[in-house]
Amino acid sequence: MGQRFTLLLIFLGVQVGAGAFKICAFNIRSFGRAKAANRRVMGALVQILSRCDISAIQEVRDSRGAAIQTLLRELNRYDPSHHYSRLESKRLGRGSYKEQNIFVYRMDVVSVTDWCQFGDEDARNYKAFARGPFAARFHSPYTAILDFVLLLHHTSPREAAQELELLFGVCTELMQRWKTENVMLLGDLNAAGAYIPASAWAGIRLRNHLAFHWLIGDGEDTTVSHRTCCAYDRIIVHGEELLGAIVPRSAKPFNFTQALGLSEEEALAISDHYPVEVNLRLAPKAQREL
Repeated sequence: MGQRFTLLLIFLGVQVGAGAFKICAFNIRSFGRAKAANRRVMGALVQILSRCDISAIQEVRDSRGAAIQTLLRELNRYDPSHHYSRLESKRLGRGSYKEQNIFVYRMDVVSVTDWCQFGDEDARNYKAFARGPFAARFHSPYTAILDFVLLLHHTSPREAAQELELLFGVCTELMQRWKTENVMLLGDLNAAGAYIPASAWAGIRLRNHLAFHWLIGDGEDTTVSHRTCCAYDRIIVHGEELLGAIVPRSAKPFNFTQALGLSEEEALAISDHYPVEVNLRLAPKAQREL
């Protein structure tokens, strides 16, 4: 990739902010110590994630936590204008396979005021999830909306339709618990292709209830491989205040293959998913300060 690649990465880093607050969800396929030790992969991940004020990361596999520590260290080294921190879910999964959901965020721009892990043993209503959803409440004085909730979930492919329906209840519970309407559900929901039969959509309230807005459309491609074209990864918004704070037409996959000038093989070494992202408008005062 050479000098052209390096210059392009620097250019992407300069674009951070650009009058908006960026949230992304990224399934970094099997992120663990092997990827953390790969300088080329980590270099690309840092460039991708440093574009975002909050990154909702999925498929973190390292049980010792060393991989995410390395990622945080490299992010803070690359972008010293911000300080990146993290909020981790439990290790999730029914059997020996476990993974984590992790929010990586700029703690000088946004703070976590509360969090909630669903699917614990005493939460009988949510045992059907293969991996319990993870929610966090955020506050930022810089955005057009001060407080909002992010609900991060990675559905089981075989149970995607059932889990999408269950997520309606999770969103409802969060709104009641935290007394807010402003909830954004995001992540690898496997909400496309053979995982959701056409006949199943009619029974998914999250899809049909008018209060929920699907910002990543069915026609988007969130997959890296040329052999697939599916909108597995989604961003779904509830709450008119939150919806009104979103920059129009900002919700989209970030095609890092094209942006970083990678081959398909190089891109797949990073992940088989593209991040999905959306921008929140800055508060008027923040536009002058940031």
